[in-house]
Amino acid sequence: MGDSEKLIDGKKLALEVREEVKVGALQFEADYGQKPGLAVVLVGERRDSQSYVRTKTKAAKEAGIFCMDVGMPATSSQEEIVAAVRALNADERIHGILVQLPLPEHVDEAAVLEEISVAKDADGFSALNFGKLCMRGGEDPWAVPCTAAGCVLLLERSGVEISGKKAVVLGRSNIVGTPVAAMLQTRDATVTVCHSRTKDIAKVVADADVVVAAIGKPEYVKGDWIKPGAVVVDVGINAVPDDTKKKGYRLVGDVDFEAAKVNASKITPVPGGVGPTTV
Repeated sequence: MGDSEKLIDGKKLALEVREEVKVGALQFEADYGQKPGLAVVLVGERRDSQSYVRTKTKAAKEAGIFCMDVGMPATSSQEEIVAAVRALNADERIHGILVQLPLPEHVDEAAVLEEISVAKDADGFSALNFGKLCMRGGEDPWAVPCTAAGCVLLLERSGVEISGKKAVVLGRSNIVGTPVAAMLQTRDATVTVCHSRTKDIAKVVADADVVVAAIGKPEYVKGDWIKPGAVVVDVGINAVPDDTKKKGYRLVGDVDFEAAKVNASKITPVPGGVGPTTV
C-alpha cells in the first residue's frame, strides 16, 4: 500500500460533514421557521481563542447557522459570565452554546460550564451529557465533545472496523481521551486507556488494532510501537523548533508520523487529520 493510500484525509471528510450540516440546517429552518442558532462566549482577548472562535463561527455561518458572538473583557467577573450564559439559555434564537476555553484564571471554568442548559450544551461537557455518553442504553447525549466525535468519524468514514478490535487511547482528558474511549467501547471495541501512570506503554500500544494518541507530547509514540496493520489517529498538535521554516517551527503530532506510517494501514497526518473535523 502506498503512503497516500494510508492517509486519512481529515480535510476531505470535514467538507463532506459540513455539506450534510448545511442540508440539516435548511431542513431545520423549513420545519421550525428559524435557523438553528449558535452562541459563542469569548472572555478576554487571547489571540489563539479569537482565532478558534473565528474559525467556528465562519464554518457555522457557511452551513446556514445563525451565529451570535458574545465578547466579554478579561476582567469580567464569574457572576457576569454566568449571567451571560443564563441569558443565552433563555434566548429562543439560540440552540447551542459554546464557552471558549480557557477562561481567565479568576474564573471557575467548571462552574460556568455547568450553567449551560443541557439541551444547549454544544460541547457535550455537562455531567448529564457525559453520563449519557458513558451509559449503555437509554437516551443518547444531546452532544458529544467535538474532538472525540471527530476521531470516531474519521475511523468510521474511512471504513475502519471497530467492533471486536483492541483499541488503545493515550490520554484520559475530559475533552478527548475519556469520551473517545467511551465512544469506542459503545462501538464494541475492547478499550485500554493509557496515562502517566501506565507501565510499559510501548507494550500496551504494540497490541492495539486502533491507536488514538491524545497526550500533548510531540512524537511520543514511536514507529516500532505500532503493529503491522494498525490504524493510528493522532490528535496531538505540537510546535517544535525548525530553523528551515519561516516561522521557526513546524507542527507535529503525538506520533512519530514518518516512522509509524511504515507499519500502519491507515494514519492521520498532522496537520490535516483530526483538526479539520473538530471545527
